[in-house]
Amino acid sequence: MPFLAVDIGNTRLKWALYHTPQPGSDPVSHGAVFLETIEQLAEGDWAGLPMPSTVLGSCVAGDAVRHRVEDQVHELWERPCSWVVSSAAEAGVINGYDHPARLGADRWVALIGARARLLASQRPGPALVVMVGTAVTVDALDEHGEFLGGCILPGHGIMLRALEGGTAGLRVPTGDVVHFPTNTSDALTSGGTYAITGAIERMHRHLLQRGGLPPQVIVTGGAGWKVAPYLGVPYELVDTLLFDGLLRIGQERAKPLAAV
Repeated sequence: MPFLAVDIGNTRLKWALYHTPQPGSDPVSHGAVFLETIEQLAEGDWAGLPMPSTVLGSCVAGDAVRHRVEDQVHELWERPCSWVVSSAAEAGVINGYDHPARLGADRWVALIGARARLLASQRPGPALVVMVGTAVTVDALDEHGEFLGGCILPGHGIMLRALEGGTAGLRVPTGDVVHFPTNTSDALTSGGTYAITGAIERMHRHLLQRGGLPPQVIVTGGAGWKVAPYLGVPYELVDTLLFDGLLRIGQERAKPLAAV
């Protein structure tokens, strides 16, 4: 029976249905909705889907949103949902956070997805896992699959709202990213982009200096495509990274059941 993967961010819910939890497989169906419209899933996007054997998700939007999704799954299929919680280790990744359970579930799932992709491509070296959305995270993964740590910074939208709220006269249209901005719109857009890419490039240097191996930069998130072209290091843009992680986790968790 199918496997339903659910990724709940701060703005949208993304989902994908697979025949089985096999990393690298293509979804049978997929979609995305804004959090405000979750209550329409059972009668909308999910109405024609076959009943999944497993529903596995990652949620960073809080318990209230998670419960709304559980209600939709129960209304349609009367099945439970399982949610990823960061732990000391899972699916080949070791969690180096001071308090492993406090690492955001989306960051944990993305790290697991990145490790799975690296192993599948025969390139199990170090990696920087970058998620660009409402917030931006830049996480370091060594060649052995250990999460070393990472940084969090505001995304473009938060940066602009902070400037608008704290500085008079900055409510201007979005501009372009240029080397030497000569108007306020371009200055704001360029400044935000360079802040994000600068953090990524700094973490890239840290990881390179630590192990001597150039890390692969994997970029994901709804705004990843806006930022990645301005990076000064090679990168790979992977829209499905969290689904890759959920598939890998689902595959690992199914092993004990298959062995029974």
